[in-house]
Amino acid sequence: MGDDANAAPGEDAGPGARVSTEPGAREDTGVVRSDGEAGELVDDADPEERLKRQRDDLRLLNQVMRHDIRNDLQLVGAYAELLDDHVDGEGEEYLDVIKRNTQSAVSLTTTVRDLAEVMLREETEPSRVSLARVLSQQVEEVRSAYSEAVFTAEGSFPGADVVADEMLSSVFRNLLRNAVQHNDETPPKVTVSAAVDEARGVAEVRVADNGPGIPESHRDEVFGKGEKGLDSPGAGIGLYLVRSLVEIYDGDVWIEDNEPKGTVFVVRLPLAA
Repeated sequence: MGDDANAAPGEDAGPGARVSTEPGAREDTGVVRSDGEAGELVDDADPEERLKRQRDDLRLLNQVMRHDIRNDLQLVGAYAELLDDHVDGEGEEYLDVIKRNTQSAVSLTTTVRDLAEVMLREETEPSRVSLARVLSQQVEEVRSAYSEAVFTAEGSFPGADVVADEMLSSVFRNLLRNAVQHNDETPPKVTVSAAVDEARGVAEVRVADNGPGIPESHRDEVFGKGEKGLDSPGAGIGLYLVRSLVEIYDGDVWIEDNEPKGTVFVVRLPLAA
């Protein structure tokens, strides 16, 4: 018999893998071991080859998410808009739910795309990025996507350059969307401000909302900082991406209370030399 003689019917042990034929070996194990102990699935594939396959799979998943799923969701949203004049009062309420959730799902595909790009890209050094340009652009884009929300920019954004890269837009986009999507007020109000501290060599961006707020004991969890990462209670992929990118830039992000209610997300980034 071959090495995969003990594989369950209809299952393929896969290239580069063998199933132990020792008596009492477990057929349902998925543990990958290098010591060849009885009952363990042993993967002989080269680690670099496994990593390459994983990256290829991630690229494929990213492509499906960005094109197939996103296109279908946008089609649902477009047809939902066409139904505006064909529903009664009760139906309008349900239609609004469809629109909101479709918009949220489309936004999620963008976040997944950004996260995949961060995971797939080679090691790169952050460079100089115009804080005002990126922040202003994202405020306008999110404002146009959430017409029901009120966005206010406090003063003008400083014209300083910060240490970041092209993914900095994803940081601000996710914080601005989060301020609307998790807001229980009508209308949601979002206030954005930015300042530079030349003495400390940093810039700080503050995104404040009038939502329900986040208890101090849960603030690490919303960034996926719990022991289970993204499985932590309250962890969202968008805020996980925010934290991951800000750490790449050698910056920091944290949460404060807003007054009289709500949350303030603060992003601190080093100024470019």
